[in-house]
Amino acid sequence: MSNRPVIGISMGDPSGIGPEIILKALSDSSIYEFCRPLVFGDPGCLTMNFNGPKILSIKEISCPDKALGVPGNIDLIACSRLKRESMVPGKPSREGGIAMVEYIIKAVEKAISGEISAIVTCPINKSLMNRAGYTFEGHTQLISYLTGSKDCIMMLAGERLRVTLVTIHCALKDVPANIDENRIFKTITGTSKALKEDLNIKNPRIAVAALNPHGGEEGLFGSEEKEIILPAVKRAIKGGYNVTGPLPSDTLYFKAVSGEFDAVVNMYHDQGLIPLKLLHFSDAVNVTLGLPIVRTSVDHGTAYDIAGKGLAKPDSLKAAIKMAANIVKNRTTARDKD
Repeated sequence: MSNRPVIGISMGDPSGIGPEIILKALSDSSIYEFCRPLVFGDPGCLTMNFNGPKILSIKEISCPDKALGVPGNIDLIACSRLKRESMVPGKPSREGGIAMVEYIIKAVEKAISGEISAIVTCPINKSLMNRAGYTFEGHTQLISYLTGSKDCIMMLAGERLRVTLVTIHCALKDVPANIDENRIFKTITGTSKALKEDLNIKNPRIAVAALNPHGGEEGLFGSEEKEIILPAVKRAIKGGYNVTGPLPSDTLYFKAVSGEFDAVVNMYHDQGLIPLKLLHFSDAVNVTLGLPIVRTSVDHGTAYDIAGKGLAKPDSLKAAIKMAANIVKNRTTARDKD
């Protein structure tokens, strides 16, 4: 029990469902069997009534090594002490937005220093983050900046399907201009590396999705497959990676879910997230690949429409905590072997 890693959990937007799902997830004593969860957030927000389970106590601590990880208690590093009007469920505020980013910054800082083993992030409001003065597209870009990482990859993972993205948050009309051979190649190799090292899949089978309908139909519906995607796939194959593609999207995900592939590399956001969320709407995990720290996240938003009503489900957060702890375990095992 003493060797359980400390997993930092950033609270997300105080006005969203982050506080509620933290309370619900950490009321599950099984979480404490494999880690010591440590919340970075606001103590006042966590004591508000979310019509959820009653936690015995919230214990404020000054540093991660004081986190004991005792069921029935939440260890917390207080990064803000907001006024009640700044954390009304369903009504985001600029003050809450500033605090929301501070939780992330503090957690990343402790992960970089090695004081915690991983971070798990609860949902934030991207536009609120920008209004609060932080001009990033989202969590991934902010954490990439804080860690000095340049080639980060977003992976969304469930039990039946895993997807990674070549482009993330951009307009659909801009996708063709934002994909190139090198970017696709790095996504393929980064995906394979993560599956092997973090998820302990010995010989990862990677499928690459086509951009256009029917894989471009030999150029009739587009030339990106022949000119950009296929060269990246051939380059990866030459490098020894087990990769197939580009494959038409209308049949690819059926093959992946049937067990033919361990992950699918997608050209744009919704191409991968629509099938992923169809299967794993409540329990998918967002993993950022290519960071010097372990970071997982829930795969859902702030859900302002149900915030504070006791309706939010903690499944994705619990899965994210478990995956973070599993990645830490796999990396530690690999390092010890070396």
